[in-house]
Order: sequence, then structure tokens, then C-alpha cells
Amino acid sequence: MTPALELRAVEAGYGPFRALFGVTLSVPTGGAVALLGANGAGKTTVARVASGLLVPSSGSVHVDGRDLTGERTFRYARAGVAHAPEGRSVFATFTVEENLTLSFQRLLGSEGLNDGLERAYSIFPRLGERRRQVAGTLSGGEQRMLSMARVLVEAPPVLVADELSLGLAPIVTDEIYATLEAIRASGTAMLIVEQHVGHALALCEHVVLLDKGTVAWEGPADDAADVVVSRLFEKSGG
Repeated sequence: MTPALELRAVEAGYGPFRALFGVTLSVPTGGAVALLGANGAGKTTVARVASGLLVPSSGSVHVDGRDLTGERTFRYARAGVAHAPEGRSVFATFTVEENLTLSFQRLLGSEGLNDGLERAYSIFPRLGERRRQVAGTLSGGEQRMLSMARVLVEAPPVLVADELSLGLAPIVTDEIYATLEAIRASGTAMLIVEQHVGHALALCEHVVLLDKGTVAWEGPADDAADVVVSRLFEKSGG
């Protein structure tokens, strides 16, 4: 079966700095792959390449078998790739509903706006409770939910999620990963970029471990825990 997302021998970087060295990975249709590694391993760079935000210097990116290497970001979005970036990515002076409306009018059109809002509030009930609240006054976890709701209103064919748990309380991380479980059950393929291992291993069936911009190990999630934890522990200086 054609993978939902595939990177082939990708090299990429920023100016003279090269961050990825021949990275190859694939996400099967409806599957979930965890991309793990220490800080600076290149995880976010992979996410940016996979979403079309960064053009690789060599190698290729394929979405549902189609080579999109070098295409503009909107081509990736049209092909079904949704990107939930690291950070919160909200308009701080707008209300929750104004943030969602701006995104949904573009994605769904005026006729789909009300249904989109209803779905967003069903995915994240807390946002419905705070729909009139200015986004900049939300907690960090609530801002993360708002950022995610803007890309998950239509269960995308492919989701690239970057460091979803970064800076969040454990209970909020639990909520977000429960949402990902539901989205995955609808058929969305996922590339989950994470520094924290537990939730990613519970959600994903396959793991790719990055080290200094290269694939250091990959295999089934059931076999990954000891390998990943030991390697990350070594990198932390333990």
C-alpha cells in the first residue's frame, strides 16, 4: 500500500547549517509513527520538511505517492497534510471563537463555519466554555488546544504534530493525546514528533529515533521502550 507520507534520503538545513543527513521514513495510511530524539536531534526540521515548510537540499517528500518536493506549502495542505506546530500559534488579542472563525472560513467557507465551530467544541469542550475569552488570557494548555482545533476540525489524511506536550501539565497532555486517539480512529495518519516518550509510544505502532540528524534506530513501538529510553538517557548525560 502506498504510504500516506514518505521522506526519502532527505537532507536539509538552515543556511550553512545542515540539520538532517539522509533521513528516510514513512507513515502508512491510517498509521501512526513517533519521531523521537534528544533536543537538537532534528525532529522539528523533519516536521517542517514533511509539511512543506522547509525545502530539503536533497532527497524527496511524497504524500500519498505524489512527489511534492519543492512545492509550496499550500500544495501540501491541499494534498491533505495538516501541521500542528510547536508552540501555541494563536492570535492573542482575538477571542477563542474569533481565532477559530478566521481559520474555518478559509478552510470550510462561510457555509461550513457553524458546523466547524460545533465540531471544534466537541473535540475540545473546554474551548466551548471559553469561546468568548481572549486567547491571550487562556492557559498554555488551552492555547495549545486552540491551535490544534484550527487544524483538526476536518480530520486530515495526514497530521504532522510537533512537540504537543511541550510545557504542558500532565493532565492537559492526557487530554490532547486522548483527542489524537479519536482523530486517528477516524483514519488520519500521524507523524508525532515528541521529546517525551510515554504518550508517543502508547499512541504509535512504529518509532523512528533521530540522533544528530540521522536515523539511529527504527522499529515497532513494542520493541522501542528500552532502546529509546536508554539512548535518550545516555544523551542526557545519565
